[in-house]
Amino acid sequence: MPIRKLREFLDSHAVRYFVVSHSPAYTAQEIAASAHVPGKELAKTVIVTIAGKLAMVVLPASRQLDFELLRGVTGTGEVQLASEKEFVDLFPECEIGAMPPFGNLYGMEVYVSEELEEDDEIAFNAGAHTELLRLSYEHYKRLVHPKVAKLSRAAVK
Repeated sequence: MPIRKLREFLDSHAVRYFVVSHSPAYTAQEIAASAHVPGKELAKTVIVTIAGKLAMVVLPASRQLDFELLRGVTGTGEVQLASEKEFVDLFPECEIGAMPPFGNLYGMEVYVSEELEEDDEIAFNAGAHTELLRLSYEHYKRLVHPKVAKLSRAAVK
């Protein structure tokens, strides 16, 4: 089942969501294929540090984070990918790499790629490499209050 903290949060806000179970998958492309979710609707979570503080960046699975764009949005050159060691303790109920994009539940700022705004629904890891949650993008945005900006570029194949 999805992580309790997230389910309780969504339930307390009367948000309708769906659980999608799939065979174990670890990369965004594998997850999209396994769960039969279009890559542009699958939101992946990338943990970064911005001026020494952890933050979440949420992108379509088919895209890669453009660090120069994120530096421009944040107004600092101090932006880098966080190491697992830096954030593993923040998500004790999650498998590494399966954190849901709800940084607000963990005291983190959240930045969302503007491309996700084109989707009626988004799907994302729900704490395990075998489960996704699908919900309305508008509900997600209302609950998380992310900073939306151009943050990504086409994934390198």
